[in-house]
Amino acid sequence: MKISIVYWSGTGNTEAMANAIADGAKDAGAEVELLPVAAAGEEILASDVILFGCPAMGSEELEESEFEPFFSSVESRLTGKKVGLFGSYDWGDGEWMRTWQARVTADGGVMIADGLIANNTPDEVALAECRALGETAAK
Repeated sequence: MKISIVYWSGTGNTEAMANAIADGAKDAGAEVELLPVAAAGEEILASDVILFGCPAMGSEELEESEFEPFFSSVESRLTGKKVGLFGSYDWGDGEWMRTWQARVTADGGVMIADGLIANNTPDEVALAECRALGETAAK
């Protein structure tokens, strides 16, 4: 089982979530590729599961200079792919995650779980949820 985790993190919060997800997936026996979005390419589409991580930016949107362009470049090829989403936020109610999930579903992606969000710095509960998402991805 190969899992690619692609993320963008400005403050380190979403990166912490990505690391915990990777730990959970590795502990469950998966081969994990952990990539900042700047290092990711279309090769992620060959993975069994793809997890995308991005915090809420602006008015609850994906980060627009790096992450959104990359996600837009691969989203039309998510049909039938197992996908997980995660990210942190500081305001709002998680609308960006609901919108993002709807995009993945509209693109034919198969959500492995509801999008996982953490308010600001992920606490131990949020990190445990991240590890559980990694385990789910590895199944």
